Amino acid sequence: MSWISTVSYAVSSGKLRALFDRVKRPDGYIDNILLVHGLRPHTLEGHMKLYKNVLHHSGNTIPKWFLETLGVYVSALNECAYCVEHHFAGLKKVLENDTRAEAIRNALKQKNFDSVFDEKERSALFYAEQLTLHPAALTDAFVEAMRSQGWEDGQILEINQVVSYFSYANRTVLGLGVSLDGDVLGLSPNDASDSDNWQHS
Repeated sequence: MSWISTVSYAVSSGKLRALFDRVKRPDGYIDNILLVHGLRPHTLEGHMKLYKNVLHHSGNTIPKWFLETLGVYVSALNECAYCVEHHFAGLKKVLENDTRAEAIRNALKQKNFDSVFDEKERSALFYAEQLTLHPAALTDAFVEAMRSQGWEDGQILEINQVVSYFSYANRTVLGLGVSLDGDVLGLSPNDASDSDNWQHS
């Protein structure tokens, strides 16, 4: 499931067991991207705090489906199939419209945004692509383009943080060879009202 040793829930103890208890499903299942942190529990704690607060927090004002869309797009740009599949499943769950979800996936794959996204959403996707592939070439023009389409500065921060988080997650997966073997797709900590609730469902 990865290129480094992991610690299963069954043999975990101490801080790691406590963290695993916070992220597992009721049946005990834990995503491979989280299991890979087992040798350094403090990195699992940091990962989950960032993930929950960036993507699954009630303070966000951008619709969850679009934040997930940004995550799928960044993951596709980084060629991280693990995160594409997980977060596309999450996108489908949030949208509750498989036809629209597939149209979004195809648009992202083909970089043909016009038929699926409005101009405001496209400005955020263009920013996400630039930040992912050419971050040093970014200028304030990209932020101004989003602002001119109606994104508020706090929402621009949300977009920036989601895009940045996914590049971190993608590199965790790709750099350690985390696989989809045995994973249940689309799980996430869905209680946005409680930033300390990390349980996946």
